[in-house]
Amino acid sequence: MKVRVHVSLKPGVLDPQGRAIHHSLEGLGFSGVNDVRAGRLFELDVAETTTDEALDDMCRKLLANMVIENYRIEKVAA
Repeated sequence: MKVRVHVSLKPGVLDPQGRAIHHSLEGLGFSGVNDVRAGRLFELDVAETTTDEALDDMCRKLLANMVIENYRIEKVAA
């Protein structure tokens, strides 16, 4: 089973990478971009028997920093 885990900073957390990307987009002449928030995407290939609880546990223990980040799990059709 393919699973994608989207990790992003919680609202209000300073995002220097997103700010740098936003600044660079402006420098390249792209207008109309009001804000950029950077995040990470993990693609996992796990056994069909992997439970939602196990996926949630992986996120909380390793993939996301629960103090400053949120995550969203997406199961991808094969």
